[in-house]
Amino acid sequence: MLPERLETLVSHLLGHRERSWIEFKHNNGDPDRIGRYVSALSNAAVLADEPYGYLLWGVEDSTGEVVGTSFEPHAAKKGNQSLQLWLANHTQPTPAIDFYEMHRGELRLVLMRVQAASSTPVRFESKTFIRIGEATPPLGDYPELEKKMWSALQSYRWEEEVAKQYVAGDEVLQQLDYGAYFRLLGKPVPEDTDDILRLLEADRLIKTDGGGYWNILNLGAILFANQLNHFDRLDRKGARVIRYVGDTKRETVRERLGAFGYAKSFEALITVVDAHLPKRERIGRALREEVSPFSELSIRELVANALIHQDMTISGAGPMIEIFDNRVEITNPGKPLIDPNRFIDYPPRSRNESMAALMRRMNICEERGSGIDKVVYEAERSKLPPPDFNQLEGAMRVTLYGPRSFADMTPTERARACYQHATLRFLEGERATNATLRERFGIEAENAAQVSRVLKQAAETGLVKLADIAAPRSGYVPWWA
Repeated sequence: MLPERLETLVSHLLGHRERSWIEFKHNNGDPDRIGRYVSALSNAAVLADEPYGYLLWGVEDSTGEVVGTSFEPHAAKKGNQSLQLWLANHTQPTPAIDFYEMHRGELRLVLMRVQAASSTPVRFESKTFIRIGEATPPLGDYPELEKKMWSALQSYRWEEEVAKQYVAGDEVLQQLDYGAYFRLLGKPVPEDTDDILRLLEADRLIKTDGGGYWNILNLGAILFANQLNHFDRLDRKGARVIRYVGDTKRETVRERLGAFGYAKSFEALITVVDAHLPKRERIGRALREEVSPFSELSIRELVANALIHQDMTISGAGPMIEIFDNRVEITNPGKPLIDPNRFIDYPPRSRNESMAALMRRMNICEERGSGIDKVVYEAERSKLPPPDFNQLEGAMRVTLYGPRSFADMTPTERARACYQHATLRFLEGERATNATLRERFGIEAENAAQVSRVLKQAAETGLVKLADIAAPRSGYVPWWA
């Protein structure tokens, strides 16, 4: 935090005495007491709809007079551990805890900033505390406040958290590519700076704060940051593109980590991915050209999905696009909210609804949730192996495969293709038959027995079923139909 920003923040806090999320102390540096304040202030900030709670040393609690302090947080210890590490180890879940030192004239002040609780109340030594007047009692002693807090936590949205606090208006426009925001929405850029800021605030990209300053929210930073590494905990959220040699991860051709906001750099990201996709030579009427077996529509949709549907609360991990000679793997952190087997037919659900809505308005992703349908359709149209939607431990991976003949597909792939084909047919009001599945695989009529075996295997494994048991020739539908 820059000195001038710290000065503005402290002035703001001194003008807001007797708030549940602000505490003043003179010299008290008892680690256990500070630990209770970490819990209490973090929880109180949630109830006050504030991004942080604060403890300011060097101020008389009773009068608000600045008197200075001798407390040195970076030298303080509990046992053999530094105070900050000890606090992190004894609070669950651990909020972000930062200490800042400054001077007002000859008087030294120390500020502790604690991030507001997000998914669950913050506990210290397995106990949950809250601020009531001057006291920090256990939250459980106040059931109505506890109920109110859980209600506030259930409406938690990562997009509305603060990525950078107390930013001047001019710096907001330096940190965020507001030109990309207006361009993608098809709107002219206002001439007046205040109008630009007002419109960014209307879309919850920024939020007003004290003293004419602004808070840049996570939504604004993740979509329009000119540099993601200017925002704490967002620098590892850039999309990684890795091109390997051959079909394994033994040797890397190139690796690139995205440095910009998702919306600002989406077209550039797709261009980078396209440049590294495996290509095959195709002879046209007059020229030879290299084309990829993977459609741009499929790549765009799956990359956009990885950006939008990731679990942003998982730190140190972001979307990853890995490109091999025979396939493309697109992975995002977080378990999916929908069973991967129902991606094709279920309405879309996202942890990041505001981000999804804004990216739809910018035509970056599908509006009606029909994108996965199109990905599967593109694979069918090109006679490719079926996409694989695979839930991993704490992540989701989609794999697109390059050209392979029916004979070279595994039994599992053939059955999965059968299920996806039956799902697409059902959504169109039709049924999968031997004839339609032959067309999907590119198999001649005289080899119909091969497709019959695929239908039988898919039915035996519970992926599809007869549309009408009494009429075996009625065709097949997905198991859930």
